[in-house]
Amino acid sequence: MTDASVAATTANTDTADTSSREFLAFKLGNEEYGIDILKVQELRGYEQCTHIASAPDYIKGVVNLRGIIVPIIDLRIRFQLGTPTYDQFTVVIILHLQGQTIGMVVDGVSDVIAMAQHQIKPPPELGNAINTEYLLGLGTIEERMLILMDIDRLMSGAELGLLERKERLAA
Repeated sequence: MTDASVAATTANTDTADTSSREFLAFKLGNEEYGIDILKVQELRGYEQCTHIASAPDYIKGVVNLRGIIVPIIDLRIRFQLGTPTYDQFTVVIILHLQGQTIGMVVDGVSDVIAMAQHQIKPPPELGNAINTEYLLGLGTIEERMLILMDIDRLMSGAELGLLERKERLAA
């Protein structure tokens, strides 16, 4: 192998290792999660919602955000993480997904984290015990671990069904 080909191979490897994605880190219960920062429109403090009759308990209601009616989902309730408390640390992450705006209540937001591809491990194979369809993987930074969510899949999945499924759009 020539010096030029070794240098080219090293450069390609370095480029692959240094490509990174940014995730917004947030807390749900005792765990830390991350979602693609490009899906986040804004962060807001929790405010009372207008309740919609017959809505599942994890749909807190809707708010008027500058003329747009936004459904507010509490993932703590949906994931059965205990009884939520709403305090000064509770945050609503306003997401822009597939042309729709949705709010997601979380216990708190910590920071934006850039992760190289080698820091993201695939979700564990747990058979049918746990649905990992909504996970991008597990991100590790030193002793810290983030559960990286595919928020589009979660919000359009059969469990929440808030976004039109791409299969239905094609029909």
